[in-house]
Amino acid sequence: MLTPRQKTPDLNVETLDHGSFDLASEKSERGVVICFYRGLHCPICANYLTEFDKRAPDFAERGVTSLALSTDGEERTRAMADKIEARNLRFGYDLSLSKAREWGLYISTSRGKTSIGIEEPALFAEPGLFMVTPEQTLYYGSVQTMPFVRPHFSELVAALDFAIEKNYPARGEYTGAV
Repeated sequence: MLTPRQKTPDLNVETLDHGSFDLASEKSERGVVICFYRGLHCPICANYLTEFDKRAPDFAERGVTSLALSTDGEERTRAMADKIEARNLRFGYDLSLSKAREWGLYISTSRGKTSIGIEEPALFAEPGLFMVTPEQTLYYGSVQTMPFVRPHFSELVAALDFAIEKNYPARGEYTGAV
């Protein structure tokens, strides 16, 4: 389990149009929002990423960069970016399953073709949404066991405004005895 205010795992992946993404050297004023999604086979992910793409400029205005990432390879990732007509998001690809597990993501097995007729990979990561500070510590995290009921990007932008205004710290950092 990742712990707020503690260093996150490293993350280094290729992106479709922006070269390599290396979390340790990501330069932004307030950090990066990383959206791990299930892959091209997931119609809910397509809708979710469409909203993320619309909100990416809002994050950028607040000094936060954005990355969408899955275990899909380059071809399927390109197909997803094209499908949602992405204009603002960086898309990473080839997230390893071991790295997904390091980030606390759940791993699912294929059930064949989805409702949109696209084959699921044999194994793939379920969704997660994280905000990581410029120091590579966890500020916010949400991990899911399935594609439904995800955090809303508009709410995350509003929460970011509050956090900036109030200098609100990451919460959930206590790891001692209870």
